[in-house]
Amino acid sequence: MSTVNKSILQVLAGHQQKVPPVWMMRQAGRYLPEYRAIREKVPRFLDLCFNPELAAEVTLQPIRRFGFDAAILFSDILVIPHALGQKVEFAAGEGPRLDPIDTPQALTRLSGKMDLEALAPVYETVKRVRAALPADTTLLGFCGAPWTVATYMIAGRGTPDQAPARIFAYRWPEAFATLIDQLVEVSAGYLVRQLRAGADAVQIFDTWAGVLAPEEFAKWCIAPARRIVELVRAEISDAKIIGFPRGIGASAKIYAREVPVDAVGLDWMIDKNFARDEVQSLKPVQGNLDPLALLAGGDALDRGVDSVLAAFAAKPLIFNLGHGILPETPIAHVEQMLKRVRGG
Repeated sequence: MSTVNKSILQVLAGHQQKVPPVWMMRQAGRYLPEYRAIREKVPRFLDLCFNPELAAEVTLQPIRRFGFDAAILFSDILVIPHALGQKVEFAAGEGPRLDPIDTPQALTRLSGKMDLEALAPVYETVKRVRAALPADTTLLGFCGAPWTVATYMIAGRGTPDQAPARIFAYRWPEAFATLIDQLVEVSAGYLVRQLRAGADAVQIFDTWAGVLAPEEFAKWCIAPARRIVELVRAEISDAKIIGFPRGIGASAKIYAREVPVDAVGLDWMIDKNFARDEVQSLKPVQGNLDPLALLAGGDALDRGVDSVLAAFAAKPLIFNLGHGILPETPIAHVEQMLKRVRGG
């Protein structure tokens, strides 16, 4: 891993950049015609994730088109339950479908210890992307946070408030803790292998962090994220890690204080003044343009970009969306956003 001219790594080291580096969550995806052309040739989504040649190509597509400051590995957070032996499918237009783990007894269906080399195609994708990227472009790996991954494993799908996992954790806290512990160990090992394969930094996605009560948030989001960071840094002491706990509002201050990540990703719902004063005062931030502002384009997009820059650009900032880009977003709007951020 080299930090030469990689502005995102400079931000993660606490150095403000004159022009904030920029990338987008889900930047390799359905809004790009070149991605859709590949996707049409590969019927099963996981087959694409586990094809190093095609996954590397998809990862590189937005870099070629837009020149983002980072490429993020094309994969999915649910490769972990897949590798643990849980059946995972992606139904067109419906999202992921898994065999639900809805009782403590169902946990026995999972492999007790996952051979992380089962995810070897992912590490090969990282190596291929690393070799093909421009020298000044950061390569980001990632995993899902244990809480978020567990919500899908238990419900078998995404739900509006992830009630199945929340109920499971209330009814069977010891069994749920066992699952979380397993996901912590596996996720940390997975991130270590991505970093060793060539990733410059990694991100932990906790998409469903915001649905938990404060006590549960501390137990199932804060503590597992902290343990993952500690385990990764026990193997790679200088590992750069971004945490993205979506929907947590004022608890972002707690996350920034208690989870030793290098930067905190902000969703679009958080109050910017609070985030600047209470989160960015502790460490660099990433975010937080509303994906719908990007979809809308025009003056609304310009105002949204300017608002993020006005709030955060005076300190270390990675410009990003507050969640993933929406598939129907026009490419011209991405170009408009980049021009606005970069002052072109």
